[in-house]
This record gives sequence, structure tokens and C-alpha cells, in this order.
Amino acid sequence: MNFTGETAISTGAASGMGLLFAQNWVELGGNVVLCDVNEKLLNEKVEEINSKGKGKALGIVCDVRDYAQVCNIRDKAVEVFGSIDVMCNFAGGTAVRMQKVDREKHPEFPDVPIDVYDWGIDVNLKGPFYFAHAVLKQMREQKSGLIINIGSITGQEGDGYGMDYPTSKAGLMFGLTKSIAQYGSKYGIRCVCVSPGPVLTRATMANMGTLLGRAAEPQEVIDLILFIASDKGQFINGENIMIDGGRNAAGRRC
Repeated sequence: MNFTGETAISTGAASGMGLLFAQNWVELGGNVVLCDVNEKLLNEKVEEINSKGKGKALGIVCDVRDYAQVCNIRDKAVEVFGSIDVMCNFAGGTAVRMQKVDREKHPEFPDVPIDVYDWGIDVNLKGPFYFAHAVLKQMREQKSGLIINIGSITGQEGDGYGMDYPTSKAGLMFGLTKSIAQYGSKYGIRCVCVSPGPVLTRATMANMGTLLGRAAEPQEVIDLILFIASDKGQFINGENIMIDGGRNAAGRRC
């Protein structure tokens, strides 16, 4: 695969799969805008990527909950690189984990402060919605583009405690992705959701069962995204693609 001359935006890109995508993209010749709220770590990673890759990386601090900041990412990407070819919405996470909720003090869903769940819905659902609204203006003008949403097996299974996460992910998997694909088709714009099961971005993910008896390596998820973005993946559109080792097929009975 070769993405020379193509520009991607990756959110949540100072770490995890957002960073791994950016590293792979630049290694394959593309340019990338990395977005994250952690300025120090973001700058470090951008410097590392630019010292090794064939393409170029640009880091911009961005809170995906702030539409003005989202629009700034779009504008800077076009100003520096000339286009937005791929938009990857990696930023997110389960609010009760990310906000370090004490489950002993807040044992059940109604006990958790609502602002915790507000954060989760804002980051996991409104963030990708904001980016879609912003970058589609550019993609419409250039008559091409791909938006990758990141779903989750939790969007299928639900979660009786961290309810913001499956609610948000299901919205991406079955609502936003199909809607963008319907809108964008007349402009040559595609949208695909990639929904992992357990991925070894955290050690605890190894404890989630799959039919294959293991969790995914992060690179396996990135390889799927790169295929969708490549010349060989151009007929994939409007779909939610599970990459979960068969967990969904087993109905959690793993």
C-alpha cells in the first residue's frame, strides 16, 4: 500500500490505536494530522514520526468536544497539506474508566454523576459527529474522502454500568456511519465503521473471551483500516465491520 500525497486526520493520536494508525500512515508515505488533548505527549510523538516516516506529521491540540477546535483541525490540514482524504475517529473511551469513577462510592448506573456520562457521550459520539460535519465540507468540495468511525463490540452487547459507551458506539455503528454513506455517495465520499472486540491496548482486554481464544493485536485493527483506505478497499461503504475474533457470533458465550 502507498498513500503518498494523501492526508489523514487521526484523533486521540498521542497514544493507542490513533497513534499506531498515524505511524503506519506516514510509514506508507501519507501525511497525517494528529489530534489529542495531551500537548506534551502529542509533540513528542509527532517528532518521533517525522524522524522516521516517509510522509509528514503535524500535531494540533484538540478537544473533540469543542466544535471550533474541530474546525481548526480541518482548516490547518487543508492549509498545510491541501486535502483531507481520510478522517479517523479514534478518540474515546469508557467514561467511568477514563474519569476514574470509584465504583464502591458509585456502585450502579444511577449512582454515577451525570457529568461523567456527559463526558462519554460528548467524546465518543458528538466528537465523531462534529468531525464529520466539519470535514464533509472539504470532502464535498474535493469530491472524495473516507471517514472511519471506530465502534466496539460493546455497541452490540451493551454495558449495564458504563451505559454512555455502548450508547455512543451503537450510534456510530448503525446511525452515523450509514447516514454519512448515504449523504456522501453523490460526492464520492465513503464512510465505514470498524468495530473491534477485545484489543490488547490494555492488558485487561486479554480477559475478554473470543471464539479464537485471544484478543486482537492493535496492528490487526489498523491493518483492516488501511485496507479499507487503500485502492483495494474502495467498494466498502456504509458498513459496520466487526473485528472481534467471533465474539459477536458467540453471543458472549466464549
